[in-house]
Amino acid sequence: MPGPVSNDQFFARVGELLEENKKAGHGSVFFTQKRLTPSNVQNAEDKDPLWDVNLPGPFAVLIRATNGKSKENRDDKIKVSTVVQPESSEEFFKQYADVCKAGMQALKPKDRSKRKKKKAKKRKGPVDGEKKP
Repeated sequence: MPGPVSNDQFFARVGELLEENKKAGHGSVFFTQKRLTPSNVQNAEDKDPLWDVNLPGPFAVLIRATNGKSKENRDDKIKVSTVVQPESSEEFFKQYADVCKAGMQALKPKDRSKRKKKKAKKRKGPVDGEKKP
């Protein structure tokens, strides 16, 4: 997997992933977030067992996106990641939300009409003169 790309490149690639799924009519895009800790903070664990209680400040966040192809389709798997610095996180997540919303516009709501009819029928109960099954 290549290293992290810039935030703008990340949004362009995520937009492409979501667009591919929209054209195909199916598919998944998986997002993960992970806090990045500098190596000097990780070494503090040896000295202080409660090192994570007194953190020196906000840390960068690693954001990953993948199209979730399985082992059989590993050649088609697309992975992209970016590092978000604490000072630019607010702008990043606003743009992140916009890109995700744009990609989700093609989603169809789940058809629940059968379940609603079944539930209404169950609630109504038997009509006068009918026996309960």
